[in-house]
Amino acid sequence: MRLATLTEGVVIALAAIAGNKLRSALTILGVVIGVSTVMAMASIVEGLRSQILRTIEVAGPTTFYVMRFFSQTPLNPDALPREVRIRPVLEAEEAEIIKRLPGIKYSAIWIQMLQRMEYQGTRTQLVTIYAADDRYMEVVGGTLLSGRFFLDSEQRGGDGVVVLEEKFALRLFGQINPLGHTMRIGGRPLRVIGVYRNPDNIFQPPTQEIAAVLPYETAHRYFRYDETNALWIVVKPNPEMAVADAQAAVTVALRRYRKLRPGDPDTFDMITQDQILDIFNQLTGVFFLVMVALSSVALMVGGIGVMAIMMVSVTDRTREIGVRKAVGATRREILWQFLVEAATLTLLGGAVGVITGIGAGEIFKSVLGFDAGVPIWSAVVACSVSAGIGLVFGLLPANRASKLDPVEALRYE
Repeated sequence: MRLATLTEGVVIALAAIAGNKLRSALTILGVVIGVSTVMAMASIVEGLRSQILRTIEVAGPTTFYVMRFFSQTPLNPDALPREVRIRPVLEAEEAEIIKRLPGIKYSAIWIQMLQRMEYQGTRTQLVTIYAADDRYMEVVGGTLLSGRFFLDSEQRGGDGVVVLEEKFALRLFGQINPLGHTMRIGGRPLRVIGVYRNPDNIFQPPTQEIAAVLPYETAHRYFRYDETNALWIVVKPNPEMAVADAQAAVTVALRRYRKLRPGDPDTFDMITQDQILDIFNQLTGVFFLVMVALSSVALMVGGIGVMAIMMVSVTDRTREIGVRKAVGATRREILWQFLVEAATLTLLGGAVGVITGIGAGEIFKSVLGFDAGVPIWSAVVACSVSAGIGLVFGLLPANRASKLDPVEALRYE
């Protein structure tokens, strides 16, 4: 009986929607907006997570970073807290000391800068420039398309050379081969010695792609940069060495170099790939919760709309309810019928919202330049929530319909 009533309720609900298309569409609009928002946000968050996981895979899960002071929000370099000011700035010599430790495969000091690039009147906006060494792509990934990376003599001497990213080389030079040409970064002339391509899986939006790489010593000598937020040492242990052991060895070496006593606190911080992932999960978790809260408002509006339309439906079908009760329908069956109608209405809105959300997610992903599928759980949750909204907000009109007196209902005009 319950299955037959369920099928009948669905058929009646679909007939009511078909008979009042505009009213039904406006009723479920809030549900569609809410569900599509949840779907789109779930798709974006999943895509971002996929990208950072791939980036960690490129760098290696055991890679970690030594920083002057770690903060989840960038510090103002012109107004640093005292606990930061008392810490020494990282030095290239410290990266060399770490590199000589047993079990360390790679160690180098890097700088990140925001500068404008220019060639013969063509100028970019502020773009991200990295200052590193010839093994930069071993950590970040990417492909060298033409030319070469830095020679040891160029790195030690701080020569004015640069390796351009493919997209920015095309933007500045057009169809001209940039190799051997002199361009300007931050007003300083640099000779292009290579062109490379950023990895597709790098965790950066298109507006913040790394545009060029130059030797660390060149940036250290001739450019201004943030010594707290944009200077760090990259450390890659050998595969057989545990991250904790590598960090312990680095800590001992740096404390000895900085002449710290046994009771003194460390004057540097270290962050691992796992910590980066945890921070990312916290940020995206908050972001996702905010989006869910906003979409819940739309779902609430949709639920109220469903309740209103079901109240109208009960009024319009008062005589029908009386006839059904007169021929033996119980109060429970009437209640069940209208609950099924309400759930069908919102479930339909949920299905439309899922389709819309998937489309919106694909658009966002193509714009942001990453690739990830829509998580199945989000579609299941979205449809379940939309059906639940219908049940909750359909309870009042369904209860009202079930309590109608059959004699009074039959007299209703």
